[in-house]
Amino acid sequence: MRVVRFEDLEAWKSTHKGFTLIELMLVVIIISVLAAMVVPRFVGRSEEARLAVARADVDAHLATALDLYEMDIGRYPNELKELRINPGLTAWKGPYLKKDPKDPWKRDYEYTLLGSDGKDYKLCSKGPDESKPDDDICNQ
Repeated sequence: MRVVRFEDLEAWKSTHKGFTLIELMLVVIIISVLAAMVVPRFVGRSEEARLAVARADVDAHLATALDLYEMDIGRYPNELKELRINPGLTAWKGPYLKKDPKDPWKRDYEYTLLGSDGKDYKLCSKGPDESKPDDDICNQ
């Protein structure tokens, strides 16, 4: 074990005073250049991801739960909440979903049962902007 004397510590401190301003500025410049190259690649990706999740929910995830319900009951549900809560049917084998279906913008999906026989439905998300119908994501 090496014993460090007070005089050795003082000599080391006098020769190593820290980083110079130029060294610190160089590090900041390098980090800035790297950030400038990486950040633009991620801008706008979160909205693309939300759109992809909504499309997957409408086309696959919720559609599968609705199809399973239809296979068990013989018709599609009147409301989406019937996928989680038994509406009093003996043939119900759910829950078909683990949680209430919300789109990526935290709004309820719009579900409409089509036809009098209950054999078809329309499922939509209002998309990022509720007021614009051209950004809606629907199964039809």
